[in-house]
Amino acid sequence: MRRRTLFSAGIAAGAAAFIRPEPALAATYTGYAMAYFTESPTMAAASYNLHLAVSSDGLNWTPLNQNRPVADPTSGSGGLRDPFLLRKQDGTFVVLATDLNGTDWAYQSQYLHVWDSADLRTFRNYRLLKVHSLATHAWAPEAVWDPARGQYAIVYSAVVGGRNVLMVSYTGDFVTATTGQVFFDPGYDAIDGNFVTVGGVNYMYYKNNTNSTLLGARSNSLDPGSFSVYTGAIGPGRGVEAPQIVKSNTADTWHMWGDTWSPNGRFFCWQSSSPSGGSWSLLNDRLYTQPLNSKHPGITPITAAELSGLTSQFGTPAWRRLKSYNFPDQYVRHADNVARIDVYPFDPYQDQLWTLVPGLASSSGVSFRSVNYPSMYLRHWNYAVVLAADDGTTAFRADATFTQVPGLADSSWSSFRSYNFPDRHIRHANYVLRIDPVTTATERQDATFRMGY
Repeated sequence: MRRRTLFSAGIAAGAAAFIRPEPALAATYTGYAMAYFTESPTMAAASYNLHLAVSSDGLNWTPLNQNRPVADPTSGSGGLRDPFLLRKQDGTFVVLATDLNGTDWAYQSQYLHVWDSADLRTFRNYRLLKVHSLATHAWAPEAVWDPARGQYAIVYSAVVGGRNVLMVSYTGDFVTATTGQVFFDPGYDAIDGNFVTVGGVNYMYYKNNTNSTLLGARSNSLDPGSFSVYTGAIGPGRGVEAPQIVKSNTADTWHMWGDTWSPNGRFFCWQSSSPSGGSWSLLNDRLYTQPLNSKHPGITPITAAELSGLTSQFGTPAWRRLKSYNFPDQYVRHADNVARIDVYPFDPYQDQLWTLVPGLASSSGVSFRSVNYPSMYLRHWNYAVVLAADDGTTAFRADATFTQVPGLADSSWSSFRSYNFPDRHIRHANYVLRIDPVTTATERQDATFRMGY
């Protein structure tokens, strides 16, 4: 969550999340659900409502409901940020979120948005939950069952003593909660914490809001005031916040997500053999794809039946995105009717969305129809790939048809061979798309794309 602070005009607030140890995680949960809200560089995609995505591997995500909201707050500010998903002790879910519509940082709410859900397909009993009576906010709430207290701990950030600290309130029903008390205060502005428990030790990763890096702290208990820092600063070379740590369901590894902002907001992802060591390696963008325009993720493991149910309920997007293999932070888009790759995110964000239809010249091929200009398709013209209106001619249909083949640089990705010039493939050259013969290793990488969401 991008916020104002007392120290700078850019960043503020946060919270802590707890994930109880799950020794049989891979055997029990075979997928993940992510809650988020959406923004884009010019705010064209701003939607301060509850969005959901699912993933089978926890790295590549499929937005649900065409990336539209699945629930809307109707009280308080009328908008949310920082949604969080908690599986309760009875196996059902509760959704918590910041009561803040957009970027009105002057808005100070002592309340949280709350929904109950049996399966994340329907959301009921919407309400506001008061967590403190201070003249400040309650931002980025997350919660965990505290067995020592027999209650859920709701952790969020608020300003105490002139800086953001992590607060905790306790509840048994998410209808009423105790008045907040300080949970973690390292002596500087600290926000956006996230907890995992490994081998009986609790690890908290949070944002040092004075320099926009992530740090890890640990404790043998979940008691307020018990955590001490044990790592150095972690960052992708730019400001990062909102860490979210989950265990892989396919390998004995952990992943930590982090959100960034200006000039172009996006997620980064790290990997570690265990949070206990405090060492995290930044993953290559090739290995993961975030939901379109997503901000501040809240991730929880789900079962195969839950993943299937969510996909059946909300469907998968009608559009696709194409990620470059050798520039994996860039996606295929059209700009001034020229096909090119550009760094994500950008606006108009619809420029990167393509409806894949049977090839206009052969149903065994594929054609790329623009989502925001649905009468226009990618075609080649003098070997350059451009966006053009279908003129109904045989030549256009042939130029706009491509054969999808295993990726020339990686067979798990895709390449696209020209229908009427089958010795040529779509590739990027100086970031602009064209069809060319592909012979070198670099050209094979230029011609390889991941087709996903």
